[in-house]
Amino acid sequence: MSRQPKGSAPDWYTAPAYPTDAFMGAAWYYARYRVPYPPALLDDLRQRAAITGTGRLFDLACGPGRVALPLAPFFREVWAVDQEPEMIEVGQAEAARRGVTNVRWLVGRAEEIEAPAGAFELITIGEAFHRLNQWRIAERALEWLAPGGCLATLGCDIVFAGAEPWQALAAAVLRRWRGAVPDFGPRPAGQPDEGLGRQEALLRAAGFAGIASYQFAIPYVWTLDTIIGNLYSTSVASQHALGDRADAFAADLRQTLLAHDARGEYPATLSFGYTLARR
Repeated sequence: MSRQPKGSAPDWYTAPAYPTDAFMGAAWYYARYRVPYPPALLDDLRQRAAITGTGRLFDLACGPGRVALPLAPFFREVWAVDQEPEMIEVGQAEAARRGVTNVRWLVGRAEEIEAPAGAFELITIGEAFHRLNQWRIAERALEWLAPGGCLATLGCDIVFAGAEPWQALAAAVLRRWRGAVPDFGPRPAGQPDEGLGRQEALLRAAGFAGIASYQFAIPYVWTLDTIIGNLYSTSVASQHALGDRADAFAADLRQTLLAHDARGEYPATLSFGYTLARR
């Protein structure tokens, strides 16, 4: 594949346009109810990226630090940026709770933040690359990374992604309250992340090398509280998005799931993954 001229995205790429307040009021739920990335995934990422323990990490669209905080012990310094001040505030509180002191928290858009060239060993984007101007981020990452440094985009299944009967029931409840929402059904085999091939193609066109994706599956048991808390952490079902219907939505979801399984425990297999690209 021929490389695009600098500043020229592939013809098939269109930058997304998400509202800046998409996660208003969701930060606390995000920190508490998003399932942590498996240690095996983070260990694999560090090994493949050849992290030295003395470099810098730059976590873009960092949220409350789901990637920055568990990786912080393996870097001399971490920069973490998010456009929503609430996410940064919750991240700072979580860092203090964990005793993590080497994170520099920044409020701003990842596409516009100022950072020194060649200063970072690893750049990470957790569950947010699809919301960013991917081409602009790829261009800037190539500037920010030290020679041989890596960009990693991470992701995981949403709570309703899977083939369990309870997941289909819960997705139907959300559609009753929110109307048209993303497809929460089971994904095709070998495609745990929608658009993964296009993401790899974009990074390749931008000039990255050694691009590959890796998947990790873990068993997990959801409860009514963790399902609702996880949904409140999302842009489509946050309390802000639901407005004054949030409590009624939660009650409907509880009733529907308890009718399916009165024990209040809902097993699933969660798929996590990351794509690694090297400068």
